[in-house]
Amino acid sequence: MFVLERTQELPISVEKAWEFFSSPKNLQVITPSYLGFEIKTTLPERMYEGLFIGYTVKPLLGIPLEWVTEITHIKEHKFFVDEQRKGPYTIWHHEHHFEAIEGGVRMLDRVSYQLPMGFLGKMMQPILVEPKLKEIFNYRWNKVEELFGKFK
Repeated sequence: MFVLERTQELPISVEKAWEFFSSPKNLQVITPSYLGFEIKTTLPERMYEGLFIGYTVKPLLGIPLEWVTEITHIKEHKFFVDEQRKGPYTIWHHEHHFEAIEGGVRMLDRVSYQLPMGFLGKMMQPILVEPKLKEIFNYRWNKVEELFGKFK
């Protein structure tokens, strides 16, 4: 199992951060356009436990992959979890945590994942998968700062 963590502080309230990140429609806003991310399901304004979100994404060579995630846990203004139900990973468990801090909010993303194909998957992790995930999370970091400002 591999884990990727990213912490970011923003100069907005927990409530404002929650309002943005709990809207499934905003996932497209913080995803690089070159990934060809396209939501395939009708989305509500706010997520709820048990919500399935289907989309296609083109992470490698423009080849479309179907991906379905389920929102499995929510504690309003504190955290939510999405888990892959169909997609390229054997396991994908993504935690989003929110904590009020002086002058803003601290957000923690933690992705625990396992790759398919045993040894071959493990070999691809440092060469292909980890760099691509870091690239996507770096994009999100920058996009969120562009939207909400830098924490001082």
